[in-house]
Amino acid sequence: MIGASPINWAMLVAGNEHTATAISYNEIACYGALAIGAPLGVILSKNLGMEHIAIAIFITALLGLVYTSSLKPVYGNSTSEQIPFLKVLKLVTPFGICLGLAGLGFGGLSNFITLYYDYFNWNNAALCLSVFSSLFILGRRLFSNQINVKGGLNVALICLITEAIGLFLLFLAPNESLALIGAAIAGLGFSLVFPALGVEAVKLAPATNAGSALACYALFIDLSLGATGPLEGTVINVFGMKYLFLFCAIMVVVGILIVIRLMNKKQTAI
Repeated sequence: MIGASPINWAMLVAGNEHTATAISYNEIACYGALAIGAPLGVILSKNLGMEHIAIAIFITALLGLVYTSSLKPVYGNSTSEQIPFLKVLKLVTPFGICLGLAGLGFGGLSNFITLYYDYFNWNNAALCLSVFSSLFILGRRLFSNQINVKGGLNVALICLITEAIGLFLLFLAPNESLALIGAAIAGLGFSLVFPALGVEAVKLAPATNAGSALACYALFIDLSLGATGPLEGTVINVFGMKYLFLFCAIMVVVGILIVIRLMNKKQTAI
């Protein structure tokens, strides 16, 4: 609910022609919080205790609630006919699957990077997540307009290839310095996957279904992150910790193949 609602809110305020920008800046805020939160959580835990992380989260959420409650509600004004929810879900599913596959790389970093660093006896695992998030934000800030210039599928393809390269580098990294470079490249690649595919997915539904289309599409990243623990945990148990990011990279390559198929299908339709 928190993930999809603010994006839809921003889309209503900015207008459909600024969908990519609305999605991009929302995710900048989200991953900016992640970049700050990882090291901040370590500091709070070490100096004040684990329970103070929970207190900080509660206070932050309360401040967000107070702020949003003070703002005027925004409503859509489209008169186009709505289509059933399941039909919307069917329309966005191919794009959502690509997003979910790309999300496995982020999920591997956020859930297992500490264990991955510990496996190789490396230090500063939190820094790896911060570097990923920082390059994610930089990519969104510098290149989000390329979605309007080159098209969502073209940008998504470039981003997925970049993310796969970063994940392969993480898998091959012999030390923590190269692992940081791999995380940076993966973060840069993942940065525009959500808005690039999201713009294409939302276009398929009527304007009155834009919110539900976005919610259906965003559902796949939630499913991806939810499946990360058991799925990648199984990979680690069966093949070993060192193959974690190889698995993530292969999943992103599958996403690349799906995007290429979507591009061919779109070209054929034209």
